[in-house]
This record gives sequence, C-alpha cells and structure tokens, in this order.
Amino acid sequence: MPSTNQQVSRAAGVIGSMTLLSRVFGFTRDLLIAMKFGASPAADAFFVAFRIPNIQRRVLAEGAVSSAFIPVFSEYREHHKEEESWLLAANLFNILLLLLTFSCIFLVLFAPWIVTLFAPGFIDQPEKFSLTITLTQWMAPFLLFIGLSAFSTGILNTFKQFALPAFAPVVTNICMILAILFWAPTLEVPVMALAYAVCIGGFFQFVMQWPTMNRLGFRLAPVCNWRHSGVVKIGKLMLPVMLGLAVYEVNLLVDTLLASLLAGGSISYLYYANRLVQLPLGVFGVALGIALLPLLSEQAAQKKFGELRDSLNFAIRLILFISIPATVGLILCRVPIVSTLWERGEFTSATTDGTAYALLFYALGLCGFAGSKILITAFYSMQDTKTPMVIGIWSMVLNIVLNLILMGPLQHGGLALATSLASIFNAVVLIFVLKKRLGRIGGKKIAVMTCKVAGAGLVMGLVVFLFNQWAFDRTASLLIKLPVLSASILLGAVTFGLLARLMKLEELRYVMELKKRKSAKPA
Repeated sequence: MPSTNQQVSRAAGVIGSMTLLSRVFGFTRDLLIAMKFGASPAADAFFVAFRIPNIQRRVLAEGAVSSAFIPVFSEYREHHKEEESWLLAANLFNILLLLLTFSCIFLVLFAPWIVTLFAPGFIDQPEKFSLTITLTQWMAPFLLFIGLSAFSTGILNTFKQFALPAFAPVVTNICMILAILFWAPTLEVPVMALAYAVCIGGFFQFVMQWPTMNRLGFRLAPVCNWRHSGVVKIGKLMLPVMLGLAVYEVNLLVDTLLASLLAGGSISYLYYANRLVQLPLGVFGVALGIALLPLLSEQAAQKKFGELRDSLNFAIRLILFISIPATVGLILCRVPIVSTLWERGEFTSATTDGTAYALLFYALGLCGFAGSKILITAFYSMQDTKTPMVIGIWSMVLNIVLNLILMGPLQHGGLALATSLASIFNAVVLIFVLKKRLGRIGGKKIAVMTCKVAGAGLVMGLVVFLFNQWAFDRTASLLIKLPVLSASILLGAVTFGLLARLMKLEELRYVMELKKRKSAKPA
C-alpha cells in the first residue's frame, strides 16, 4: 500500500498532468489572441466580457462543487440506498439547470449595467463599451454549460475519476484556437468569433463527461425538491465556499475595474501576466488541493487529527517546494517569457514591457495564492466553510484599500501588487487560525524547509539571471529566443534540483517519483 503522501502526490500528478495540458492549449490560445488583437480595444473588451462567466468556472469547477457536493453525496452513498443517492444527484442537477438558466437570462438582459460595474472606464469609449456588452451577451450561455460541467466533475471526482474532468477545459481552448485561425478572418468584427467559440467549447466540455457519468449510474429524474435534506445541506456548505473561493476572482475584477481607469492596454497587461501565474498555480496548487480533500475529509471523519496534521504539513511543504523556485523563475525570466511567448503581430515590445511589469508583482504572491488553496482545503475537510469565507472577505477589503493606495504610483503594477499582498495576508491568517484549531502542525519543519528552498532558489535565480544576461536577445527571432528560454528554464531546474538533493530535501523525492510514474505510464 502506498503511503498517504504518495497517494496525494500520485492523485495530484494525474490532475496536474491534465491541467498542464489544458494550460498548454490555453497558452496557445493566448498566443494567437495576442498576435491577432494585442492590447487593442477589442482585446480589452473581450477580456472584460470573458472574465464575467469565467468567474463561475473557477469558483464552481475548482472548489465549490467538490467541497460541498462530494462530502454529502459520499455520505448518502455510505448510509443510504444507491437509488436515494442518485435521486439526490438528479434533484440537484434539475435545480442547477433552473438556476443557471435564470442566470443566463439575467446576464443577457442586464449586460449594460454589469459591464458598467466591471469596467466603468469604458463608458467614455462608446465603441469599446458597446462591443463589451455584445460579447458578454453572446457568452452568457457559457454560464449554463460550465455550471453543469462542474456538477459532472463533482460526480466523477466522487468516484475518484480525475483525468477526464481535468482534461475537459482543453476542448474550450481548442474551439477558441480554431475560431481565431479560421472563423475570425471571415467576420466583420473578428473578436466575435471568440465569443461564439467559448459557448461551443463550454457545451462540449459538459457533454463529453455525460457518458461516463451515466455509466457510473446517474439518470435524469422529474424531481425538483428544494427542501430535500441533502440539497439543503449542500446549499449551506456551498454558499460560503463559493463566496470564499470567489475572493480571488473578486480581487481580479477589482483590478479590472480600476485598470479600466488607467492607460489603455492596462487590462490586457494584467490578463496576460495573470495567465502566466495561473500556470504553476493551476498545475500544482489547485491539483494538490483537489487531491488532498478526499484524504483530509476521511481523516477528519475518523477523528485521526494526528494524521490530518501530518498530511497537511506534507502538502504545505510540497507546495512551497514548488512555488518558491517558480516565483524566482517568473520574476527573473519575466521579460524573456513574455517576449518569447507573445511578442509578435499586434503584441509589441511596449506590450511586453507592460505585461512583464505586471508579472513581477503578481509573481510575488504565488506562494500566497497556492498556499491558500491548500489551507482552505483543510477547513473544508472539517466541514468548516465559514472561516475561510470570513478571512477571504477581509483579504478582499485589504486588496481594495491597497489598490487605491498603489495604483497611483505604480499604475497597473500596483493593482497586481495589491492582489499579491492580499493573498499573502489570506494565507497567513488561515494558517494562524488552523494552528489554533489543530495544535502544532509542524511549523518548525516547514520553516527549516522553507529557508533551505529559499536559499536554493536564490542561487538558482543568480544562475538564471547571468545566463539570460549573456544569452537572451529580445530582438532575435522566435527560432532563437525559444531555445534560449528553454535552456534557461532547464538550467534553473537542474540547478535547483542539485541543490535540493545536496540539502536532502525529501520533497524532491516525491516530485521525482511522480515524474517517473508519469513517464512509465502510456499516454
């Protein structure tokens, strides 16, 4: 039997692999968007419009359903007949269908007011404002499809099937890529092709999970009982979870709102920079949180709090082991990364500078972003969804205050820095409260490991910095910049790995074992 740490790392590896594949297609999509639209008014309009339904995707698909539906559904499967469990699932599906349909209609009807709320700076630019409204209305059905997809993901994850739900977002990215290449050139307003593709991709993202869900036993039923005990319990758990998980998204929305008041292109700079930060966050932070929840929930239900503390300690150390060098790498390679990935077509050298400037400040909060995902999971495993919500609200307030203070001197970089500082505050308060509730969680071991990893990261950073100063040329062609950037990343990874081995950090062993397992398995 593998140890609990191996179980967590193995499950996280499956989820992370699929998430990485999704991120690769996502970056290809963003590369094409950058080439086609750059930081133009059309790009700003699309990013604002897409941000609105995308919040629901992240909040539902990356936390609320798994944190509320899975524990209750698992409890029903354990203590009730199989038919009653699937009846609960069918009941919840019908309720979600009704609520999501209403949400789509609401978004279509009130799009002008919603866009005004999210991007008031567009009001003085009638064409951009009108385009944003139209894009928002066309992408409204994405709310329905992605919500039902999140429901399907919850059922599949209950049966410990992680690969297909993690792969599903790839379909939406493929649809958007095809739309940019073949559909956009045929339209009078090319950016509209992206809106159509988002809806089509969301539809297939839901439909592709349906056969597996049916095979597991799910069936539609003519029932819509709002007072069902299981539905009520899920609702009570889900609402604070959604609000707590939405804090990060609300922070980004506040950034978007205030960025619309700054110089043109600021929204696009923040979007592109945030996409880069989302790569390590999604592949490792979100994946580890999803993999950790079933284990921590089982340990909490069995009152094995000693094992829960050990599992949490391991998860914190593993995420710091990954996110600290990732932070250093993003900061020092920010210009080479942005220039290599996107600087072509309408994405000019000035756009690279603006995006790299935002990336500098977003990267500072990576440990806070990723750490919060792990710490919040521990609260959810103990069926406490309110504490993370309250702490998240205070973090949101801090973010807004810091936004107003920093956006003047630092422009859009100040908005990114405010988000990072608020995320660090969120993680620190979460771990403080968690320590009071669980007792010692191995803080000394975490601190020692963090110091070692930070030292290795600084040495790695120096090596990467010197290499980039010598080898990277922003004016070179992509065929030259891409190998140089790849060599820089590889050099940094090897340097950090060797130093971690010399320091005998056990987290390296789990990462290397995971890599071996993934390499040994057929695709």
